[in-house]
Amino acid sequence: MVHFTDAEAKAIKTVWGKVNVDIVGPQALARLLIVYPWTQRYFGAFGNLTNAAAILGNAKVAHHGKVVLGALDKAVHDLEHIVANYASLSELHSTKLHVDPDNFRVLGDCITIVLAAQLGTGFTVELNAAFQKFLDVVIAALRKQYH
Repeated sequence: MVHFTDAEAKAIKTVWGKVNVDIVGPQALARLLIVYPWTQRYFGAFGNLTNAAAILGNAKVAHHGKVVLGALDKAVHDLEHIVANYASLSELHSTKLHVDPDNFRVLGDCITIVLAAQLGTGFTVELNAAFQKFLDVVIAALRKQYH
């Protein structure tokens, strides 16, 4: 179990308080699908993902991006139980969806990039470091059920 200091917890919640889920979620997932096109294989039911314009305009991509950030919202509000709270998502992605666990890391990178673009200079080194630690814990929790 990872412990967050009071300063880290405050920083994570500060960053999260500035997140617009309706923007960051869709943009982060779209970035994942565009920059890492092999990840598209997990989204076959989403329809047209043939180019950047199609991905950016895809309502299913936008919706799922919001779902992903909704899961992060739960983690932000229960920092001490991320691994336990993500156990079922880890199991789902491992056994049913067969998602390559490295894709969690690249999605985390995409979220960080979109946040940095959205927050600009407000995404200080300290906030970035704390939020990156948070994402690392979430990613580790998602990878937990993999063998």
